[in-house]
Amino acid sequence: MTSKAPIVVIEDDEDDQLFIEKALTSLAIVNPVVFFSNGVDAIEYLIAASEAPLVILSDVNMPAMNGIELRQLIDLNEYLKLKCIPFVFLTTAADQDLVNTAYRMTIQGFFKKERTFTGLQEQLHSILDYWDKCLHPNSRFT
Repeated sequence: MTSKAPIVVIEDDEDDQLFIEKALTSLAIVNPVVFFSNGVDAIEYLIAASEAPLVILSDVNMPAMNGIELRQLIDLNEYLKLKCIPFVFLTTAADQDLVNTAYRMTIQGFFKKERTFTGLQEQLHSILDYWDKCLHPNSRFT
């Protein structure tokens, strides 16, 4: 990966956090990975962080503030909106209504979390490789 921006993962399940962390480590991802267990802590971090993350990978169902509520707050916050942070749902919850709701909020992806280690590795590699190569307002043009 060429970007060294942090990857923000918002996931309340500790086992899933560990699963994601191991998959990222096995892919030799050099970006710092910052985990949060709910949207409240994540939004505080995003507002305080000087560098925009490479991507936000968020679960949907979480305590305190779920992924949908988090995305709504990001869209309403002019400072965060200007950061143009790619927002991707990575979740076990998926149905047509939820996917429709998510895309109406201008998310950049919705993935049903793979349950095998190899499947999760491939899924994360695809997502991160795409956002590493994709030009967007946070890209460094040289």
